[in-house]
Amino acid sequence: MKPIFGNVHDLKWMNRYTKDGVYRGRKKLWSGGGATLQMMEFCNGHPINPHSHDYEQIAMILQGEADFYVDGVKYRMTAGSYLVVPPHAEHYIHVHDSAVPVINFDTFTPRRDAYVDEYERFAKENSDQ
Repeated sequence: MKPIFGNVHDLKWMNRYTKDGVYRGRKKLWSGGGATLQMMEFCNGHPINPHSHDYEQIAMILQGEADFYVDGVKYRMTAGSYLVVPPHAEHYIHVHDSAVPVINFDTFTPRRDAYVDEYERFAKENSDQ
């Protein structure tokens, strides 16, 4: 594998919606051969989305404040807080009282091919904008 070089500020924001079409936030995503990295922005009142997956997820708050739940336990996260979510654990972020939009940075391992494929399609379709 060759080195991959880029700048997150050059990546486009991709809006995220619930299955019902409600705006959840937006994200930027990039990946290597064994891990996927994602930056998400959430605002107060976004729909919460309890879920689990086969991936280890390391979440870090870069900006703002949020409650992050893992298997029913609440973790208050502020800028600089990180949390390692084990595979198969039910989890979600709840942004409800942050003075600024929350910027959450996630690392997933192993690589999340479906996320990478979705973002690459989005980037290709929006490359001229």
